[in-house]
Amino acid sequence: MSYLPGGTYFESYQADQKWWRTPFIKGKMILMLVLLALLPYLVGSQWLSVVYTINYYILAALGVQLLVGYCGQITLGHAAFVAVGGYTSAMMVLFVPWPEWVVNWGLAYPISIVFAGFAAAIWSVLFGLPSARVKGFYLIMTTMAAQWITVPLVITQYVSQIGGRGQSFSIPDGLIKIGPWVIDSDVKIYYFSMVLVLICLIVMGNLLRSKVGRAWIAIRDNDIAAETMGVNIVAYKLMAFFVAGFFAGIAGSFYISALFFVSPEHYEWFYSLLWVGIILIGGVGSIQGVVFGSIFVVMIFKLLEISVLGASEFLMSSYPEIGWITTKFIFFKESAFGLAIIFFLMYEPNGLSYRYWQIKNYFNLWPFSYTGK
Repeated sequence: MSYLPGGTYFESYQADQKWWRTPFIKGKMILMLVLLALLPYLVGSQWLSVVYTINYYILAALGVQLLVGYCGQITLGHAAFVAVGGYTSAMMVLFVPWPEWVVNWGLAYPISIVFAGFAAAIWSVLFGLPSARVKGFYLIMTTMAAQWITVPLVITQYVSQIGGRGQSFSIPDGLIKIGPWVIDSDVKIYYFSMVLVLICLIVMGNLLRSKVGRAWIAIRDNDIAAETMGVNIVAYKLMAFFVAGFFAGIAGSFYISALFFVSPEHYEWFYSLLWVGIILIGGVGSIQGVVFGSIFVVMIFKLLEISVLGASEFLMSSYPEIGWITTKFIFFKESAFGLAIIFFLMYEPNGLSYRYWQIKNYFNLWPFSYTGK
């Protein structure tokens, strides 16, 4: 008996390119949106902070995915552009003499988000200019230079000193608001982060389905062939840096609403590596990979934190003579992150998104699964 593949087939390009292509997918997405809307009433505030941290990582890693996964431009300094967005938004809220009606209507922070995106995008393009002439290892060094020039030098030594506030800017209560909606609780931060993530994912998805997205993918696959086919690779590379920087600026601007202050320590080089690791774990060249990788990394860190704290309390209360061991657990989170990257590179190089794709296809094709004959 021969088995024929099952599944859903489309007779037009428009039907194939829809966001929700079948009633099952539409029902699944609606159910997911309902669960996300009800999540604050299902979990405690401790886990809400974990969820909006995941959303922050999604926003930050989205630009890394665009550069590395879709345009083939390696970056190891993305935290610098997130820092530019965070500081731009904070300084506009604190120091710009807004008209009274702008403050009363809650428009100062939304305007600062847009300006933060553009400031980070322009800063990203400046460091993306060398991509017109270099690639690979040399481009890595260029993006690392963006990190060292931006955070330790420009922000720490100059920007952070504005207003005599020292290294960090504290944001008073009530300044972070959108219209009449003051963002002053974990629930409001969560909903705000979800709106930003949905908007950015939709924008990213539509960009990739456009002429611009196809040009980025062509450059990633073979830039010489793309140029031969008429693609202006310099312009499209710089456009990729611009869009990636814009997403980074949005991420930085959002994070000040969660912390109510901004400091250079939030943008250390480790975060640039972290966001690259997220797309390696989630899957390079996949929007879903950004989501899966962010969830995986944040949840691993949280579970390790709970385990380490529990082990520390147990040892200190039961065996105080060996309590010194607990100090050695502090660095285990970073070590576990490195081990996770090694594991995925060895055993799941295509990331979690590829595994999800395989599982989804298995159920879509069942019971007519591929037999190998």
